[in-house]
Amino acid sequence: MYESFYGLNNRPFQLTPDPEFFFASKLHKRALSYLEYGLSQSEGFIVITGEIGTGKTTIANSLLSDINHDDIVSAQIVTPKLSPDELVRMVASKFSVDIKGQTKTETLGALEQFLIQLQQQGKRALLLVDEAQNLPLESIEELRMLSNFQVNGKPLLQSFLLGQEELQDIIKAPNMEQFRQRIVASCHLTALSEEECKNYIEYRLHHAGWNGSSLFSDGAFQAIFKFTGGVPRRINTFVDRALLFGFLEELEFLDADDIEALTKEVADEMFVQKDAPLQEANVAPDIKDVDYYKSMLLELVDTLDNTINQKIKLTRYIDKLLKKKYKTYIRLKSD
Repeated sequence: MYESFYGLNNRPFQLTPDPEFFFASKLHKRALSYLEYGLSQSEGFIVITGEIGTGKTTIANSLLSDINHDDIVSAQIVTPKLSPDELVRMVASKFSVDIKGQTKTETLGALEQFLIQLQQQGKRALLLVDEAQNLPLESIEELRMLSNFQVNGKPLLQSFLLGQEELQDIIKAPNMEQFRQRIVASCHLTALSEEECKNYIEYRLHHAGWNGSSLFSDGAFQAIFKFTGGVPRRINTFVDRALLFGFLEELEFLDADDIEALTKEVADEMFVQKDAPLQEANVAPDIKDVDYYKSMLLELVDTLDNTINQKIKLTRYIDKLLKKKYKTYIRLKSD
């Protein structure tokens, strides 16, 4: 809607990750370098973690758009909570391996044969796992087992894992030592700095066809950074709305006052708490504040539930390992 008003070729702040709009901050450059380094090693795992909306998927898409697809056959999965069996079937399916009606053992055999055929053709396979923090420990262990497919000591499958901060806790679990030893490099993404936030906005504007002077004042950039916290996805959402606001108000330049007016308008929509004066004692809070805190508590409860579920899964997994070791001990003792 606002594209023609500002002389843009397309929308510069869409939420869908687009490698053509990839902006390399210092940390993003480092993460991409790790991915490229890992790719050159042809083995092991690369792990990229980061807060929600910091650009992990955009980095992955940027990498996939640049690789030589004549040499590397890639597959990307976004993981819900897949069991080990479901994960194996998903990986095989993403590489277009025919596994209809096959057992897990047969599926693994078909997948290995596919990977061997790639190797014979001078190619190799790359698996990119997004939202990897959703995988149970057993499924991450299954990924490690898939990395054991080799020919003449050369791995047939390499995997990159992208996930939120919880993935770090999963990998640090005591029984994940073998997996950790396979990690070639890891990196954690954080929000952009204030300067990077400004550069990010200007980069995407110019990439979308903007060729004028700055569209935002320095004060406007500061206000945008303050409101979004430098998180790329939130920047995209807010600046897209700012450009729509500017179009509707017929503003060819947006200053700090314009951005402040917009923040008041969209704060509730983006779940950002508005600044409010301290309330006097014994004065009932505003109903909007109550709703805000209720939603915040519900999000906290969901987060705690997910953490507890991961702990329970870890405990059950360790319990299984202990039972197996105990049975082995009893058998050896009886022998």
